[in-house]
Amino acid sequence: MPPYGAEPPAAPDRSPDDTLDLHLPEAFLALLSSGERFPSTDDDLLDHLADWRPADTPAGRFALVPVRLDRDLPLIAHWMNDPAVAAFWELQGPESVTAAHLRAQLDGDGRSVPCLGVLDATPMSYFEIYRADLDPLARHYPARPHDTGIHLLIGGAADRGRGIGTTLLRAVADLVLDHRPRCSRVLAEPDLRNTPSVAAFLGAGFRLSAEVDLPDKRAALMVRDRDLRDVL
Repeated sequence: MPPYGAEPPAAPDRSPDDTLDLHLPEAFLALLSSGERFPSTDDDLLDHLADWRPADTPAGRFALVPVRLDRDLPLIAHWMNDPAVAAFWELQGPESVTAAHLRAQLDGDGRSVPCLGVLDATPMSYFEIYRADLDPLARHYPARPHDTGIHLLIGGAADRGRGIGTTLLRAVADLVLDHRPRCSRVLAEPDLRNTPSVAAFLGAGFRLSAEVDLPDKRAALMVRDRDLRDVL
């Protein structure tokens, strides 16, 4: 069975009239067989997040899978209507509310990527990985180039309050630092009133850098520094 998010192979749709005789250069064929990424001329703002490797964690094998609206909207909208989630995300209501929030990112320039957190092949959390230095957040703290931010919600009540959030936050911060070599620190800005979230970030090796007044909340600015990742 393919991993969650993998596309099934498409059935061939050919006729005798549309066959092309392709002769690929030997260098191109060698690159295909090596499994290496083709050279890219684009400036992907989050360093090809869709290709990041999964991480082995104490809770199981974890992967970030970019959201696909047609597949994932019902599940994410269901989570957004949990009162414990709605109190801080404020996206409760019909699926169209969540769809608009997701579509704004999916149709954007790639500075924020909504993802399902998939643990042992089961989608159980929602993440937004975003360029904090390109976000309105950067107006409220001394931003550095390539600062990367995290938003998180744990989907099921059974997965809350037992340390999984802390485990996943550490794993995701490590994924960012492993796959974004230009990023020197990972940030988050949970609502200061959301003490379980702040505690989870502290447990995951983040430090409380400051309290900042954002347009919709007073936030705890949490920072995990690359230089301290092996210490905290």
